[in-house]
Amino acid sequence: MVITTPPYNGSQNYSRHYLGELLDAIAAGDRAAFTEFYHATSQRVFGLAVHIVHSRTFAEEITQEVYLQAWVTADRYDGTRSAPLTWLMMITHRRAVDVVRAEQAITEREIIYGSTQLRPGHDDVAEQVGQHFDAESLRTHLARLNARERESITMAYYGDRTYREVAELLGIPLPTVKSRIRCGLKQLEVSLSSI
Repeated sequence: MVITTPPYNGSQNYSRHYLGELLDAIAAGDRAAFTEFYHATSQRVFGLAVHIVHSRTFAEEITQEVYLQAWVTADRYDGTRSAPLTWLMMITHRRAVDVVRAEQAITEREIIYGSTQLRPGHDDVAEQVGQHFDAESLRTHLARLNARERESITMAYYGDRTYREVAELLGIPLPTVKSRIRCGLKQLEVSLSSI
């Protein structure tokens, strides 16, 4: 696809029409258009994410997820419903709010179920970890995990949910949930074995 619209509207802001053309090209699989779209919008996306989550690390993850979603769903963008940047910022806002809610839910569960131990028997790593810790030690070591791993583990074990239920609640693929939980449990195992 040939994009003929000049990139700037005179004030270092990309025009709605140009960004729409880029999204059309992205929908057709144009990687160069995706790169241009990213460069044109990523500062705004990252800025909104930081503003909502107050964490550069979370904002970086959110930005990555937003552009992955943009790449995958560009063909569903409807220019009659919103401007390209509005569409992208809506995706960013939703992702960031989800992270904030997940962090709040983790905090609330830790307050309510602070002394609850992980459910044993869920898998081999969890059984090994379960034999080496008490509730206080677990909370300390869970806090050292990244928020994504901690959230998945907490939902599965504190929330007594299956991996599939966790994936549905978080709106992410099942293999991603399994990977986060496995990685987090491995880190817990290593961390707790050094006590």
